[in-house]
Amino acid sequence: MSIRNLLDTPKLTNEKSLKTLVENRTIFSLEHCELNIFETYQKSDLVPLKFNDLVVTSMLRGKKIMHLLDDPQFEYLPGETVIVPSNVEMKIDFPEASKATPTQCIALAIDSKVITDTLTFLNERYPKEGNNNHWKLDYENYFFYNNIELTNTINKLIKECMGTSITKDALADLTLQELIIRIIQTQTVKRFDDIKVIDIDSPIMASIQYVKNNIHNPIQMKELSNEACMSTASFYRNFKRELGMSPIEYILNEKIKFAKKLLSNPKIQINEVSYATGFEDCNYFIRLFKKHEGVTPKQYQLMHFSN
Repeated sequence: MSIRNLLDTPKLTNEKSLKTLVENRTIFSLEHCELNIFETYQKSDLVPLKFNDLVVTSMLRGKKIMHLLDDPQFEYLPGETVIVPSNVEMKIDFPEASKATPTQCIALAIDSKVITDTLTFLNERYPKEGNNNHWKLDYENYFFYNNIELTNTINKLIKECMGTSITKDALADLTLQELIIRIIQTQTVKRFDDIKVIDIDSPIMASIQYVKNNIHNPIQMKELSNEACMSTASFYRNFKRELGMSPIEYILNEKIKFAKKLLSNPKIQINEVSYATGFEDCNYFIRLFKKHEGVTPKQYQLMHFSN
C-alpha cells in the first residue's frame, strides 16, 4: 500500500450540460493560469491533448492510461500528479470510463513567466547549498504521488480558480508560487529516493545516504548535520527547504517504507520489524505505523499477503 493523498473532487457536470462524453472540458481562466476540468464518460483510446504552457495535471476520479514522451505507458489514478512541458502531446486511454464510472481530472496550465520569475526569486533569495544545485523543475521526473503539502496547495488553487472573489487573481498568483515550490520539493524527495543518484551536488545528499545506510538504528539529528558538515540549525533549515519536510519526518518516512518492505514477508513477526527499523518500543512503532499508513503493521501484512 502506498498512500496517495486525494484531492477534493468538484461536482460532475450535469448530464444535460455535457458537450461531449470524451474529455468534456470546463475552463476557469485567470490572468496567469487556466484551470481545466476534464470528464470522460465512455471508453476511449489514444485521445490527444496538448497545451501551449506547462500543465500540472492531477487525477480526481477513475483511471487513465497515459502515453507520454515516448516512455512506456502507465496507469494514472486519483492521488497522483503529472507535469507536462509546453507543447508536448499526451495521448490518453480511458479503459473503464462510463456514465456510471466517469473519469475526472484537472489540468492547470501555468504562464511561463510565472515559472521563470518564481525560480529566479527562489535562486536569488533562497539559494540551495552545493554547486549547480538550483531551484528548477525536473521535466524527466514528471510523475509522482501527492503528499499532504502538494494536495493542500492544489486544493487551494482549485478553490481560488473556481471562486468569485475580486482578489482571486492575486491569491492564485501566490498559490502558483507555492505550487511550484511544492512540486520541486516532491521531485527532490523522489530523486533522493533513488540510492543510485549521483548527479545532485548537495550536502544534504550525504545525510540522505546516512539515513539509508543506518535505517536499522535510531538516528539523531546531530549525526545527520555532521554528515552534511553543517550546524544543526543550518542543516534543519536547508533540509526542510530542499525536501519540504523536516529531517525527523524524512527519517520516519524511510523507516516506515523499510518496515513495509519487511512486512511483505508473511512469516516475519511485528516485533522483529520494529527492532529491524530501529524502534526499541514495539508499541510505539505500531502507533506510528498506523498513524502513517492508516492500518496497523499486522493489518498491512495480512493485506499484502492476501493480495
